[in-house]
Amino acid sequence: MTSAELKLNVEKALEEIRPFLQSDGGDITLISIDDESSVKVRLEGACVGCSVNQMTLKSGVEMTIKKYAPQIQEVINIEA
Repeated sequence: MTSAELKLNVEKALEEIRPFLQSDGGDITLISIDDESSVKVRLEGACVGCSVNQMTLKSGVEMTIKKYAPQIQEVINIEA
């Protein structure tokens, strides 16, 4: 898989999870993909400072991204 295909797959995953975040007043932005194994995202809006955002990140976002891009090892939230 090329890096362009990987980015496209990660974006597809974020598009799948975005409506759930937006329904809670939040959003998510892809920051970067490093070494084709680590994805950096920024949770936005109501997701910032939310006590469950780390759980959301690991269970929802990371699981969805790995479904589209199995080679991804971790998803990291970058604070604004």
